[in-house]
Amino acid sequence: MFDRKEYMTNYHKEKLKRIPLDVTKEKYSEIQEHAAARNESVNGFIKRAIDEAMQRDNEK
Repeated sequence: MFDRKEYMTNYHKEKLKRIPLDVTKEKYSEIQEHAAARNESVNGFIKRAIDEAMQRDNEK
């Protein structure tokens, strides 16, 4: 039987793909402030921005 940590590690390996993203510290601060103003995490904001851009692109 898996313990929780091992289960989560295996889940992440099987289901998720990490996307490295490098931004300047200043840009990160700007993104963080923008996300916080909308009660979002940076990760949540980036995912939403990607989804919205893809939706706009597909509507063209």
